[in-house]
Amino acid sequence: MDEKQQKQAEMREARRRRRIRNQILAYIVMIVFLAAAAAGIVAAVKYITQAAHNRQQEEQQGSVDDAIDELLGGEDIPTPAPVQTEEPVVEQTPEEKLDEVVNAVIDVMPLEDKVAGLFIVTPEAITGVSKAVKAGDGTKDALSEWPVGGLVYFAQNIQSAEQLEEMLHNTVLYARAPLFLAIDEEGGSVARLEAAGLADKVDSAGKIGQTGDPGNAYQAGVTIGTALSRFGFNLDFAPVADIASVENSYMGDRVYGSDAQTASPFVVSMIQGLKEQKIASCLKHFPGNGATTQDPHTGIATTDRTAEQFRAEEFEVFRAGIEAGADMVMVSHMAAPGLTGSNDPCSLSEVVVTDILRKELGFDGVIITDALNMGAISDYYGSEEAAIMALQAGCDMLLMPEDLEAAYQGILNAVNEGYISEERINDSLRRIYRIKYADRLASE
Repeated sequence: MDEKQQKQAEMREARRRRRIRNQILAYIVMIVFLAAAAAGIVAAVKYITQAAHNRQQEEQQGSVDDAIDELLGGEDIPTPAPVQTEEPVVEQTPEEKLDEVVNAVIDVMPLEDKVAGLFIVTPEAITGVSKAVKAGDGTKDALSEWPVGGLVYFAQNIQSAEQLEEMLHNTVLYARAPLFLAIDEEGGSVARLEAAGLADKVDSAGKIGQTGDPGNAYQAGVTIGTALSRFGFNLDFAPVADIASVENSYMGDRVYGSDAQTASPFVVSMIQGLKEQKIASCLKHFPGNGATTQDPHTGIATTDRTAEQFRAEEFEVFRAGIEAGADMVMVSHMAAPGLTGSNDPCSLSEVVVTDILRKELGFDGVIITDALNMGAISDYYGSEEAAIMALQAGCDMLLMPEDLEAAYQGILNAVNEGYISEERINDSLRRIYRIKYADRLASE
């Protein structure tokens, strides 16, 4: 081979090498590009592998790796570093965190504890004593046997500041789960702490309403809430959201007025005052005890108020309280045929509790019955029957059944026999524990 032919051969060989090198670089660029598109990675690999194979047969040059070694004298081509993609950290909202905690608590609870957690009762109801004024071993044993959702205290339980504070403090220590420690402290004639000299005087709702200044209701909420917080209470069965919509209303001066426009801003302000002191509030007595002249404590109480009248007045007050952040709504035992079409107590009526309060008014907090030992219930229903009916109507908590053991066992049997689902119990517990744990998470 002469010099010219040799030079041409070398040029051809150089061109061949450049062609192979360019092809290989093209493959590498294609691989990097396709790697960024995760969805097409498998197809891209197959395509490149097949193309390299065809080229190898045509060029009879061996593998792509051999060509790279030949071109670069055995040096490896640097492999592009893989693109590191970090999973975004999704921060839980306070609501999501609260739901997670609540669901975790409920998931590990035995059914018996779940059912007990639906009741708020007096300390006497679980201890068997005639008058509970301290929390010792008897309370500890009682709360172990009856892990109720809450305890409510009356005048007979209050002797002094030191006694009350110690009793509530020990009760919390002995409880397996968070408790509602409740009291009726409205001001005026319904004021357990004030009557015992342990809280500043607060006027009745009627007197506060007559001032025309909702700021006075706010101050009442702050005053009451401050006193309750001092001793360890966390739930006040107040404010009264009823209105005196009939002459000689059974509610007397416990209401802020006789119409929604007057009463609503006072109810809202009272809730705000309690909330600032970390006291849960409970609107009462839905759909409005002020619409009757009869006392449900002593027997049946009815109203002839129409559904249209309730919606125009009473419901508007409760709606305002709900929008202001009321934690609970207490349902009356009054019969309201204009709403239900029957003489059933509202607390046992699915129409009132679920269709109206839960759905129409959009209340997603805890719905609790009025005391189930009142004559309007106990004179006509057994404790077991009333408890089951209240839950089936949509109530979440049962206040002071006449016979706690019968009411508890009745619900437990109803769940075990399939009349009430365990998930129905869980739904109520979620609402209950959202209140109990909300402040704990907020303080973390």
